[in-house]
Amino acid sequence: MVRNESKEAVERLHSLGLEVAMLSGDNRRTAEAIGRKLGIDRVVAEVRPEDKATEVKRLQAEGKRVAMVGDGINDAPALAQADVGIAIGTGTDVAMEAADLTLISGDVRGVTRAIELSKATVRNIEQNLFWAFAYNVLLIPVAAGILYPLFSDGSVPEILRPVLGEYGFLNPVLAAAAMALSSVTVVSNALRLRRVKV
Repeated sequence: MVRNESKEAVERLHSLGLEVAMLSGDNRRTAEAIGRKLGIDRVVAEVRPEDKATEVKRLQAEGKRVAMVGDGINDAPALAQADVGIAIGTGTDVAMEAADLTLISGDVRGVTRAIELSKATVRNIEQNLFWAFAYNVLLIPVAAGILYPLFSDGSVPEILRPVLGEYGFLNPVLAAAAMALSSVTVVSNALRLRRVKV
């Protein structure tokens, strides 16, 4: 039986630019009919339970990163073989143990939500790394005295003296404040993930 939300889940996966494949133990005609109804890109039918992991390996050999979604004991080897194994929370304990990720509900749309959230998380990590790196690249050399050769004679302009002192070293109080600001920026950006709508 095809679940009502399955077609929507496939459409959302396509909107993320992902190819959807179905591994089925059903006969070819039935599996292909279901595949057409749902808009699935690739249907592999008449797959014995013990051959699911082999099919995942075949997809990986094509250079694809594979996320496998399953809920049964027979899916466990394929879930373990996949780059990301996703177990449905209403499935067996064996499947959940073999998977990297378990969806709480039995709603397959949770797969798309998990992928969208993971993409948002990676973007957030990249942004945080950029800001932390930028702070450190700019301010650590100044704190270490990179400007000292320019101002070793005490010629720091009067307007910059609160920041650089007389000889071009970053004021320790401002250095500590900049480090705290770096942490606040990173944490504030990470908290934006709470507002991600998936």
